[in-house]
Amino acid sequence: MARRKQTVTMWQVAERAGVSQATVSLVLNNVEGNRVAEATRNRVLDAVKDLDYRTNAFAKSLRSGESGMIGFISDEVASAPFAGQLLKGAQLAAWETGNVILSVDTYNEPDLEAAAIDMMRSYRVRGVVYASMYHRLVELPASLDGVPTVIVNAQDRAGTVPSVFPDEELGGYAATRHLIEADHTRIAMINIQDVDSDLPAGIGRLAGFRRALAEAGIGERPEWIRHGSGIVEDGLEITTALLAAEDRPTAIFCGNDRTAWGAYRAIERLGLSVPDDCAIVGFDNHEMIAPYLDPGLTTVELPYEQMARAGLEILLAGGGDQPSRTPIECSLIPRGSVSKAKVPS
Repeated sequence: MARRKQTVTMWQVAERAGVSQATVSLVLNNVEGNRVAEATRNRVLDAVKDLDYRTNAFAKSLRSGESGMIGFISDEVASAPFAGQLLKGAQLAAWETGNVILSVDTYNEPDLEAAAIDMMRSYRVRGVVYASMYHRLVELPASLDGVPTVIVNAQDRAGTVPSVFPDEELGGYAATRHLIEADHTRIAMINIQDVDSDLPAGIGRLAGFRRALAEAGIGERPEWIRHGSGIVEDGLEITTALLAAEDRPTAIFCGNDRTAWGAYRAIERLGLSVPDDCAIVGFDNHEMIAPYLDPGLTTVELPYEQMARAGLEILLAGGGDQPSRTPIECSLIPRGSVSKAKVPS
């Protein structure tokens, strides 16, 4: 049976280096203005290395009131295939600033969320990143009152804390503008939510689509603006209906990549091809879909890592108590699903 390794104490480090515990503390905490000689400092550091000494971070946090930890609470970001880039961005930004991330996925379970917040408060986290797997309006739990908090990939419904989120309208505009620049004027859109939904993603992407058409002087065709639920089956069904009509679009802006995948399937079933018979642009740059469709899907990338970094910057700069709204640009990722319209109309 393996023996448990005994914890090395500061007293043992002091004994090895031939100094007092107070001197070891001055060296390890890098106390400004201390008069420890360089030779003595080196002896202490050598002893720390030889003995494999580790400071007690929890005890240090009790003394200083700061733990060097940042809480990261999300619905299911850490376990989502592509939204996990949010957690990656937060971890990298935290590490670069001398902090670490304490992450919990709550799966929208109130009891688990309450326990996570209680645990983070007990560890005296510097603040909390409250993240969502998708862009929506959220209500912060009351237990976060008094804790510096930044919402990422969502927006605070009450507007009381900073929110960092994707610029959905600019993304929708960029997607539609890309089609217009390829001489397409007969452009449809399949949105990812019902017309009455309050989700910012679909609202913003549709607004960007309409702005691009208006700027180009292209009249909006209400029958070519369809509403789905962001799943492959909706893309298949709606695209089939759009392209089976005699008066049909030459391009479709799909509100997400799953819908675009369904559009590809519909086009293939109809004996048509992407992009020759119908150009397609998606949204998300889903790493398991967009690069692997044939041809590769031109799409708009959600800035997960950039949003997390911006949120950490706001939090560490002391802005976690001041309401602000920070939209982050979504980049167009061109691939092979868009070509010049055959006959501009």
